[in-house]
Amino acid sequence: MSPSVNHRAAALAVLCAMSLMIVLDSTIVAVAVPDIQRELGFSAAGVSWVVNAYLVAFAGLLLLAGRLGDLLGAWRVFLAGLALFTVASLLCGLAPTAGWLVAGRFVQGAGGALAAAVVIGMIVRLFPEPGAQARAMGIYSFTQAGGAALGFVAGGVLTDAVSWPAIFLINVPIGVAVYLAGRRLLPRETGPGFAAGLDLPGAALITAGLSAGVYAIIASSPLAGVLAPLLIAAFLLRQRYARRPLIALRVLSRPWLLTANAAVLLIFATGMGFQFLNALFVQRVMGYDALGTGLAFLPTPLVIGVVSLFVAPRVTGRFGPRRVLLAGLSLFLVGLLLLARMPVDVSYVADMLPPLIVMGLGVGITVPAIIMLAMAGAAPADTGTVSGFTNTAQQAGGALGLSILAVVAANRTGASTEVAALHDGYVRAFLVAAGFVVAAFGITALLLRHPPLTPSGPRDSAGAGSQADGGGEEVHAGLAGGHALADVGQGEVADRLGRVERN
Repeated sequence: MSPSVNHRAAALAVLCAMSLMIVLDSTIVAVAVPDIQRELGFSAAGVSWVVNAYLVAFAGLLLLAGRLGDLLGAWRVFLAGLALFTVASLLCGLAPTAGWLVAGRFVQGAGGALAAAVVIGMIVRLFPEPGAQARAMGIYSFTQAGGAALGFVAGGVLTDAVSWPAIFLINVPIGVAVYLAGRRLLPRETGPGFAAGLDLPGAALITAGLSAGVYAIIASSPLAGVLAPLLIAAFLLRQRYARRPLIALRVLSRPWLLTANAAVLLIFATGMGFQFLNALFVQRVMGYDALGTGLAFLPTPLVIGVVSLFVAPRVTGRFGPRRVLLAGLSLFLVGLLLLARMPVDVSYVADMLPPLIVMGLGVGITVPAIIMLAMAGAAPADTGTVSGFTNTAQQAGGALGLSILAVVAANRTGASTEVAALHDGYVRAFLVAAGFVVAAFGITALLLRHPPLTPSGPRDSAGAGSQADGGGEEVHAGLAGGHALADVGQGEVADRLGRVERN
């Protein structure tokens, strides 16, 4: 193995380590929220800001962070995000008050957005050869899936054995080590700088608009729901007339980009909704505790990891991402329908384990394929912007899916405390999620038939282009942040669906 391959492998390890930190942090926090509420004196409504502060900052800054990566160099933005995330983890771990913790979580979200928005584009450029790129994406996907599973288990162990500050403080030594390794190993790509177009008023408008949109979804705020589209419309108007726009309208006006990201939104609405509504099903219908729930979920991320590492690169390289996506969505649909037919007196081995395995198979090939299609046709100079846009669709989809499915389940359950009523609510939500998958299948089958080619550009030699039928592309670009919705699953969704337990 040549030194250059060794160096690239080490750089990949740095990028995967940062992504693992974000996934671990998000799922660990989900388990620790009850202890945090009790020890810092959060109100029932206020504790949701341990979740919301992170999500609002993360989702609001993704598009801007992607553009900064294009302008300044992805490695600079990545290391800045890593440093910010690490410092914020220390602040959260030492937080003496509720307000301090919420502020720290907001800064954590900002750091996570800076890193997550550029990390996958860096992997693409590190491994421009289709075969090597597919393997690198498989390793990255395996890291994501493993982190999700490990987070639930580690959260329960750390919270019970030490205390909730440990879930944040554990990031500090890891973050310092990864930062030092990153400074030495990551390729020092350069960008054109701010002179090429950092529109500060536009940046403020889009960040505020996206943040308001996510807040409107997770907090059911009518005012934010009205404000968000107004701010985004003002941003688009600003970009049309700005001398140096933050994002060229030619990028956002591409029909393929908008159509593919509509499918991204639906897929992540389904995936995040399934993951955390099913967690509530396991706890409230089957009676598992938090640690038992994490262990019960292990088959799904393990299957996702194995499929994304060994299967997805091969079948995608042979059949292309569109056909693989259609197959993955079919498996996704079958898994949800199997979940919807579970009886009230559910058996884990007979009734739940089979759909969890089928869902793992479906997700393992669906997510890489749809992200590849979403990135198809992106010019090399626009990869950060397009990646940020796709990340934003993932975050919005996850938050929207959780909110809709939570309302569906709660409306079906009503005020009943009976296990049968809770079961019926979750089953109804699984069927609605299946409808999301059918819609994504229709978009893929009818509207994503002819992927655009990647325009040539100054960074083609670096492999920044995105080919629709290549061996691997921007895979799980936003899952690191998407797993932050674990917090929503335990916070906002649990509040909506668990109110019957407090009656």
